[in-house]
Amino acid sequence: MIPYPNIDPEIIRIGPLSIRWYGLMYLIGFLCSYLILKKEIKRRRLIVEKDFLENLYFYLILGLLVGARLGYVLFYNLSYYLANPLEIFAIWHGGMSFHGGLLGVILSAWLFTKAKKFDFYTLTDMLVLTAPIGLALGRIGNFINGELYGRISDVPWAMIFPDGGPLPRHPSQLYEAALEGFLLFVILWFLRDKISRSGIISSLFLILYGVFRFFVEFFREPDPQIGYILGFLTMGQVLCAVMIVGGFLLLTYRSKK
Repeated sequence: MIPYPNIDPEIIRIGPLSIRWYGLMYLIGFLCSYLILKKEIKRRRLIVEKDFLENLYFYLILGLLVGARLGYVLFYNLSYYLANPLEIFAIWHGGMSFHGGLLGVILSAWLFTKAKKFDFYTLTDMLVLTAPIGLALGRIGNFINGELYGRISDVPWAMIFPDGGPLPRHPSQLYEAALEGFLLFVILWFLRDKISRSGIISSLFLILYGVFRFFVEFFREPDPQIGYILGFLTMGQVLCAVMIVGGFLLLTYRSKK
């Protein structure tokens, strides 16, 4: 067993305001995404208007936050929020869904490219190159917060999380950071110039993220308010299965273009 590092989730507090590692991870993730996308646009010699990236990221961040919150409400705890509708807006109480955030980003990107007359799949292919960075940082933030921990285990690297009871558990947040973050980034970055047809990289992101997350969910503690679906699947695995199917449908559609 490895001792849990117990890093203070708050970096600094000034009165009622605080800067937390989790929020900082989000900011670093968006900054990295912005810089990489700016470099890719220049490298591909794409012509965009002056404030293209600034306007794009405004809508992407808005779509991510709204989608992630509504996704959590709909997918993970609908009955609670129907009984307590004002809690939907209390995002400081936690509760964000990756799959909901993904849908929000896709919708924002589609509306933005329609308005700017920019190819949607060209944009998403560049965006998914940057997404694993934010995913890895977000999972590290989850680890620092001691949340979304794994199932009880006796592996040598298991840890006792502050809110996870007295038994050691898988540090599943780090598994996700390694697979959905580092490994996914390396694969997509390696393929970015080897696939010329737009939309293919986007479909591979959907498939590979879905596969990696589906696998890690076997080591992650299910959401207590849901438990298992069909006796052995988590809600995350159900959503990832839909994501994988969607990725293959997109791959087939774009391959025929």
